Amino acid sequence: MDSFSTLIRTASREQHEEVRGSTFMSDLLGRKLGVDAFARYTEQLWFVYGALESAAARLTADPVAGPFVRPELFRMASLEQDLEYLRGPGWRSGISALPATLEYAERITECARDWPAGYVAHHYTRYLGDLSGGQIIRDTAEKAWGFPKKGDGVRFYVFEQISNPAAFKRSYSALLDAVPGDELERQRVVAECKRAYALNNAVFEELGAEFPLTA
Repeated sequence: MDSFSTLIRTASREQHEEVRGSTFMSDLLGRKLGVDAFARYTEQLWFVYGALESAAARLTADPVAGPFVRPELFRMASLEQDLEYLRGPGWRSGISALPATLEYAERITECARDWPAGYVAHHYTRYLGDLSGGQIIRDTAEKAWGFPKKGDGVRFYVFEQISNPAAFKRSYSALLDAVPGDELERQRVVAECKRAYALNNAVFEELGAEFPLTA
């Protein structure tokens, strides 16, 4: 029987490809959009990671979610540095969450409160996704808009405390494989991973509507 980490990865592959193939992300990576679109996306990440990391302290001692609370992954400080660079010192009063972003953050908060294994599903899709595919976004932003390499504007994508991403991902997979629960619970977590991708894709759709390409 496949390990739980393999089950999650293979079951959510289709949704992952949908996110990667979204119009907004394709246009961003294709350098068809300006820095304002990138900054707007960074705003949405701040709301999503705010939900993830505000729940982390409450879940530290939880037998299911607790092992996943890893300070080396935390992104909020880096996001806030990026937003100050992108939006200026008064950035907090000028940013806003899209409706899809609010729904995404609310679902994370709900899982953290009522179902720690569901929180793990969101933790996996976000942190592992940005640790991996996020590097493509960082590279594009540095080249397209001249951001300092691994510096202001793209600090969110720089996991300074993870010196060996491949080894970290292996240890993370081991944590997933150790998550307690029967087969039904595992299938529920897989379904929540798919939901997380769908929520993320909805954010991209709304960003795409806000930044349509014009002739």
